[in-house]
Amino acid sequence: MAAAIEFDKGYGPMKSYILSLRSGRSLLAAGALAAVTAVPASAQEVTMEAVTAAIDASKGETAYIFNTLSFLMTGFLVMFMAAGFAMLEAGLVRTKNVSMQCLKNIAIYSIAGIMFWLIGYNIMYNDVAASGGYFGIPAIKGFEDVGGSDLETGYSAASDWFFQMVFCATTASIVSGTVAERVKLWPFLIFTVVLTGVFYPLVGSWQWGGGWLSEMGFSDFAGSTLVHSVGGWAALAGAIIIGARTGKFGKDGSVHVMPGSSIPLATLGTFILWLGWFGFNGGSQLAMGTLGDVTDISRIFANTNLAACGGVVAVMILTQIIYKKVDVTMALNGALAGLVSITAEPLAPSAFTAIIIGGIGGVLIVFAVPMLDKLKIDDVVGAIPVHLLCGIWGTMAVPISNGDTSFVTQFIGVVAYGVFMLVASAVLWFILKMITGVRVSEEEEAMGLDKAEVGVEAYPEFGSGSQRM
Repeated sequence: MAAAIEFDKGYGPMKSYILSLRSGRSLLAAGALAAVTAVPASAQEVTMEAVTAAIDASKGETAYIFNTLSFLMTGFLVMFMAAGFAMLEAGLVRTKNVSMQCLKNIAIYSIAGIMFWLIGYNIMYNDVAASGGYFGIPAIKGFEDVGGSDLETGYSAASDWFFQMVFCATTASIVSGTVAERVKLWPFLIFTVVLTGVFYPLVGSWQWGGGWLSEMGFSDFAGSTLVHSVGGWAALAGAIIIGARTGKFGKDGSVHVMPGSSIPLATLGTFILWLGWFGFNGGSQLAMGTLGDVTDISRIFANTNLAACGGVVAVMILTQIIYKKVDVTMALNGALAGLVSITAEPLAPSAFTAIIIGGIGGVLIVFAVPMLDKLKIDDVVGAIPVHLLCGIWGTMAVPISNGDTSFVTQFIGVVAYGVFMLVASAVLWFILKMITGVRVSEEEEAMGLDKAEVGVEAYPEFGSGSQRM
């Protein structure tokens, strides 16, 4: 209290500084205001012009800093999702294929990084309008000079590239789990090169690059369709062309369950993906330079979390009713289903609506998994129901809470992405099948891809020729 009295008596500039801080102004603005009150009245008119310019510059710099920070921080959360996919897949494949899944996931992330820098980013964003809104001009992505910045963009070019690149890598990770345990390594990696360098950036430009779907009014906030359904369609094409694992489906129509190697690993992977999704959806606000942006990001975090919770609870209740037991793998995918479902519009829904959207995603999982089995489509980790079907549902659900969109436009977008990705992916998988082959032999499949393709077993003590000393 004594300090406050001293301010009232003789420290007018400092008092203005404190009061301005309390009113929510920036530090630089507050300091400038204090400086103005300290100069003679005759000079204040000129000084105020300079201070106003300084305040405007500081606002631009502050927004640039926080926007860039948002891209970097949420970007490395999305990057951590690569670990989530690796652990989820490692837990859901059999012991003899764990090393292969780990290898594929680190290769996916590395290939996506190079390809998205080499051509992908510019196909997605560089002058998309010049092609009529269908793709950008291919080029190598450049960054600012050392120590440089461009305040006109509102963020660092390198931070934006990094944030967009980790989304690209996520798309390819979706395919990896579906075709696990029977796909050859190098044909899969060739597919990844084309998917991350051409397919994903091209269709991404239709919406996020300001392309024809964006002009039409299609809306996909963080990528229920652009990322998850795109990866899901590519995975579906691969699963059909490569075929099911040997012994998965009997001639009499029976389905043989092939349990994964580690439920704890799969659970860890799910929680890592859940954590990374806050970056996935929150970072898609694309700005953190104002009070409104930060408030919206907070709302996105909350809705994202609630949708995942809704997906888990819905799956647990439904599997208990139908199967009289709760399936833990279904519950894990229920969380992911809720997350994918809310990704197309995580900002506009109320908390209750977010739970319902996520819950419906969970319900879709429970019915879609046995449906795929009836169709004899072998999806090792359940990526097609989670990412494809829930991606479609989440995209179609956008108009429920976002009045600026329409169900017709959303449907057009879903169909456009589906047709292009299914056809393009099928053609590429078929070409690879004809040229190199995409499936390992029955002997190699029985042996396990860790031995056949990688040469390093994840759990050598469990191998037939090894014993723990």
